[in-house]
Amino acid sequence: MTDAPAARLAAFLEQLEDACQARGVTLIVVSKFHPAELVRELAAAGQRDFAESRHPESRDKAEAVADLDLTWHFVGQLQRKKARQVARYADVLHSIDSIELVEALEGGDEERPVRDALVQVNLTDDPGRGGVVPGDLDALAERVAASPALRLRGVMAVAPLGEEPGAAFERLARHAERVRAVDPAADWISAGMSADWREALEHGATHLRIGTAITGNRPAAG
Repeated sequence: MTDAPAARLAAFLEQLEDACQARGVTLIVVSKFHPAELVRELAAAGQRDFAESRHPESRDKAEAVADLDLTWHFVGQLQRKKARQVARYADVLHSIDSIELVEALEGGDEERPVRDALVQVNLTDDPGRGGVVPGDLDALAERVAASPALRLRGVMAVAPLGEEPGAAFERLARHAERVRAVDPAADWISAGMSADWREALEHGATHLRIGTAITGNRPAAG
């Protein structure tokens, strides 16, 4: 098989179709460190959803392909001081992890569109990792649901290193039920990357964040 990203995209979509069993799943291509030209190539092949995890790289890339009809997802940890800058170009914020971050997104005088938001859940015992601890999930989900700047869509998480991903995603599925109790329409589960997307699907993932399986190995960070 050729190493062209468009060919890898087509091959992955075939695998995804076989695994989904007709269930609708959104594929998000993580283009981290890759040039905007790769985004254009994949967009020409039909891919519409892309993700980045670092500002300002994500801003610059979104601006470089602003002529395309794409949906941009921000999947990295979101710093409060940069939150409003990210919200100018990112259509979906996957990493809402504190009430303080919600307040930062609401601040300022400029008018910004309401952004889709997912509450990131920390599935580890390390409080320093990204995500809200499960004990604070309900309060944060309620705060996001009440925010004029955000639209609560569901949950996001990364499977911890050293743990069977299926067990982690099973916990995430239970956390997702708690968020749906806050808002039944918040039914997105953003989970699964190149190495564990099948396990994520088994536990209800609706959005997959796929990088190297489609883009190839990442260039060194600039």
